Amino acid sequence: MDAPDCDADRLERTYRQFGTVNRLVSGWRRLHRQWIRPRLDAERPTTLLDIGFGGGDISRALTRWAARDRLVLRTTAIDPDERALRYVRKVPAGGVRFERASSADLVARGERFDLVISNHLLHHLDTDELAALLADSRTLSRGLVVHNDLSRDRAGYGLYAVATLPFARRSFIHQDGLLSVRRSYRRTELQEIVPPGWRVRSMFPQRLLLTHEAAHR
Repeated sequence: MDAPDCDADRLERTYRQFGTVNRLVSGWRRLHRQWIRPRLDAERPTTLLDIGFGGGDISRALTRWAARDRLVLRTTAIDPDERALRYVRKVPAGGVRFERASSADLVARGERFDLVISNHLLHHLDTDELAALLADSRTLSRGLVVHNDLSRDRAGYGLYAVATLPFARRSFIHQDGLLSVRRSYRRTELQEIVPPGWRVRSMFPQRLLLTHEAAHR
């Protein structure tokens, strides 16, 4: 699906299916309860940046959950892919400001956020790109950074292959998902290449959390 000339209909179906996949495996409901909600306030707005929003479902969900708890969250979601922006503009924004941009673009503009997150982004990056993302994340965040990604595992690969096989012809969820698992890190591999101050955690099912929290002054 990263190819610029990929089938547009299959790509749109893939964006739609991201929501289902993320609800089943990404664990953002748990991350919201443990990491994000404790940092929100009912009166003072908290700002959040989602880097690489894809289908936009994570950004919308976090904003919706905060609103249900009567907490004020201002969410900005960025993605450099124009196709992703076209897709999210077909449905209501759900209180999220979607923008075609990279993390470097926001750094250049001097923007800052209380929270910075990403989902299924790290495995798409080579070593230099990962280093640049982590540097941008620290610059953009006043507090917490959470990069949530896959953890490479043979059993998980097999389970995902079977579960998504029915969708293989109609979207990229099956093929690209398996490629993503193969390209993802194990915990020790990721820990070896991230700069000091970053912490790698494992989370069920087969997740890696790469986190950084700014020191309180």
